[in-house]
Amino acid sequence: MAAAPGDPGLSKLQFAPFSSALDVGFWHELTQRKLNEYRLDEGPKDIKGYYYNGDSAGLPARLTLEFSAFDMSAPTPAHCCPAVGTLFNTNTLEAFKAADKKLLLEQAADEDLKKYHFYYWFCFPALCLPESIPLIQGPVGLDQRFSLKQIQGLERAYDDLCQTEGVPALPYFLIKYDENMVLVSLLKHYSDFFQDQRTKITIGVYDPCNLAQHPGWPLRNLLVLAAHRWSSSFQSVEVLCFRDRTMQGVRDIAHSIVFEVKLPEMAFSPDCPKAVGWEKNQKGGMGPRMVNLSECMDPKRLAESSVDLNLKLMCWRLVPTLDLDKVVSAKCLLLGAGTLGCNVARTLMGWGVRHITFVDNANISYSNPVRQPLYEFEDCLAGGKPKALAAADRLQKIFPGVNARGFNMSIPMPGHPVNFSSVTLEQARRDVEQLEQLIESHDVIFLLMDTRESRWLPAVIAASKRKLVINAALGFDTFVVMRHGLKKPKQQGAGDLCSGHLVAPTDLLGSSLFANIPGYKLGCYFCNDVVAPGDSTRDRTLDQQCTVSRPGLAMIAGALAVELMVSVLQHPEGGYAIASSSDDRMNEPPTSLGLVPHQIRGFLSRFDNVLPVSLAFDKCTACSSKVLDQYEREGFNFLAKVFNSSHSFLEDLTGLTLLHQETQAAELEQKEMALKLMKHKMSKS
Repeated sequence: MAAAPGDPGLSKLQFAPFSSALDVGFWHELTQRKLNEYRLDEGPKDIKGYYYNGDSAGLPARLTLEFSAFDMSAPTPAHCCPAVGTLFNTNTLEAFKAADKKLLLEQAADEDLKKYHFYYWFCFPALCLPESIPLIQGPVGLDQRFSLKQIQGLERAYDDLCQTEGVPALPYFLIKYDENMVLVSLLKHYSDFFQDQRTKITIGVYDPCNLAQHPGWPLRNLLVLAAHRWSSSFQSVEVLCFRDRTMQGVRDIAHSIVFEVKLPEMAFSPDCPKAVGWEKNQKGGMGPRMVNLSECMDPKRLAESSVDLNLKLMCWRLVPTLDLDKVVSAKCLLLGAGTLGCNVARTLMGWGVRHITFVDNANISYSNPVRQPLYEFEDCLAGGKPKALAAADRLQKIFPGVNARGFNMSIPMPGHPVNFSSVTLEQARRDVEQLEQLIESHDVIFLLMDTRESRWLPAVIAASKRKLVINAALGFDTFVVMRHGLKKPKQQGAGDLCSGHLVAPTDLLGSSLFANIPGYKLGCYFCNDVVAPGDSTRDRTLDQQCTVSRPGLAMIAGALAVELMVSVLQHPEGGYAIASSSDDRMNEPPTSLGLVPHQIRGFLSRFDNVLPVSLAFDKCTACSSKVLDQYEREGFNFLAKVFNSSHSFLEDLTGLTLLHQETQAAELEQKEMALKLMKHKMSKS
């Protein structure tokens, strides 16, 4: 730091200026107001922005204007400080250039709409002192000056004062502290708060800057006030630049900085001090900036930008390491457009996923709209619209930026014969080919169907093609959400899951049955079964065929299914990530979003979830090597045998039949031994 004039031994205080941050919605709102309200009026307009003191390191101190900037009564975002200003909007670029910037700045201290080209110049007025402010003690982190008890006391005192005043944040405040307590108060209570005549006072400023050695711009005007009001009573002021950020749910103010400055003596003058504050342009010179929003002002593009911004806020403020591209670019195939499918689709859109495809063969019935949020009453009329097509159409109405498609098709199933006629057989062949193409062209496959056997074919195809499968199934008040184990690549190679390649798994030595199970050793939905899937709807009444669940269950399971997908995509090894279990809840999470479980089993009756982990079963009827090898060699001919045969075909192929026989023989042998032992005891007696 440079030496301060008149104090050769002291460094001078320097301030980090604001950077303007204008949301696309601000320009859209300005355009509408200019066309419909302001018209040719060039008079000044009141606007309101805000700044935030919790940004991640490396981001500039930003003053943000959003679409709500023109509504002076609009609430300020939580934990942000309001910044009230004035908008001078000219009708032509020439008038903008001819405006007297010096006069506007002094008054503050005391577009082409068809092309959507906006020229603007921000000013953050700051009063100047006649000389630089000397630093008596340089900036240090709050955790170097305050104890943990004092830091916690400051948090509580500041929060209590904000709550008492009914504001999201306080721009300036007074601080009084000792080893046992920290008190804060408003500037207007200065006399009562510091009535014990201290030789030094402490003031706090809500600081949007995150530089370790410099305060932000808002401190400038406060120090001018302090010099005018208090320099005759106090020679120095201790400044606490209050910085308050939350990272992964943990609040932290320890990175705030504290320093002490010498107040210059100010003679009374009726004239306003000199002011500075015009923002430099992108080239670093003193001049206006221009933004071209011709591509963004279309309402559809504006909606897309707003969706992206909402997600980016998570990165900027909460999870800096979040890789949104992996989520947004994921192509998701939803097999089932019912209660689960609708809820999964809405949550995927919330994460910004742009490519969603539905597969279903049912029509919308009158009972559906109340539980399936993509449908309305009109969709049920005249026999009902096809669910898959209606769901895709509704997604595009909700958010035009999504690429949504629907396929009204059946999925052939084990135990549901397709050999009654050549027509039926050929239709099944076409359905299988269509399903194979869909799974091949997507990155994540969601199994969201009603029956167990309808999940078999996509589970086999996805396992063969090494696709990430997320499965969700409901009971009355229970659910299971799980990711299928991802088989090792047929040809080892590294790459990104969402670009059509697979990340090669890390083979961990010593993985046990209970911990450190890598993704390629995890089981699928069918691995816990010792019987093959069959026709589960045969000889069932209507009430037995319908899935009857508590209404909130599908929303919970659907949301967890998407969140599980996102967590898997955030892991460096993707679907090969080691499975997190319930025992890992207190350990360091493997991703920025937390755990990456194999299964989530929920029990709504007791509002509880568990995270079990299970190994792949070598006799599984869906993902075992015997089934996959047979499918990859014979293709549809093998599948037709499964469709047309009873469950014994798959059980014979995988060795389950032999396992059953061995189990029965062992049980019979055990009974015979018990009977012999009993007879032996009776003969002795």
